[in-house]
Amino acid sequence: MIQDPVLERLLAGLHARSDAQIAMLRELEARRAGPNPPDKHELKELLSDKFVALDRDKANFCYQLCRATQARRIVEVGTSYGVSTLYLAAAVRDNVRAGGGHGIVIGTEYEPRKAEAARANFAQAGLADHIELREGDLRETLRTVEGPVDFLLVDIWVSMARPALELVAPRLRPGGVVVCDNTELHRSDYADYFAFLNDPANGFATMTLPFQGGLEFSVRQAGRDETGGG
Repeated sequence: MIQDPVLERLLAGLHARSDAQIAMLRELEARRAGPNPPDKHELKELLSDKFVALDRDKANFCYQLCRATQARRIVEVGTSYGVSTLYLAAAVRDNVRAGGGHGIVIGTEYEPRKAEAARANFAQAGLADHIELREGDLRETLRTVEGPVDFLLVDIWVSMARPALELVAPRLRPGGVVVCDNTELHRSDYADYFAFLNDPANGFATMTLPFQGGLEFSVRQAGRDETGGG
């Protein structure tokens, strides 16, 4: 696990703030499933200042995966306040310390206020040098990601999960890992995402891990080149 007292204290505080919003988010989920769900504009406004952070156990699992695979180039889709980004950057830092070389986490965030807060958290943790945060629509910010990518975390609006995967998948190295949150909770909504994963032409093996809400664990199969060819 992470052995960094400064980072651990920061993460504990960020998770506590995220936990405090859970009741509000559950109420929002209930409204979305009810007869009068919020429209897209209202939903965006309601979530514009919410953490929507990856659960602790899932974030620790991602840290361990990145350490085990010696990940040096990571892409995160949906940075928010940067909670999960800190776990990923810590893994990159620890991999570099152990084996030398360089490493980076490329994050994406649409909301400027969240991006500003995330950068402050990165600086406080001493991990800013291992993070490149791109602001804007991920359909633009992820177009220029260079490979090979070792690890991709997808924790974003369900409707944006497949576009993100389509953009990054051609840059994933053989054996590269993709983790996507809440794929059991929103199974039907992820239909397009699963259609991409299960298309043999795209070269993925996938399974849903039994974390709360489900966590999709997908591996790009060996034998496919890093530009997306067969």
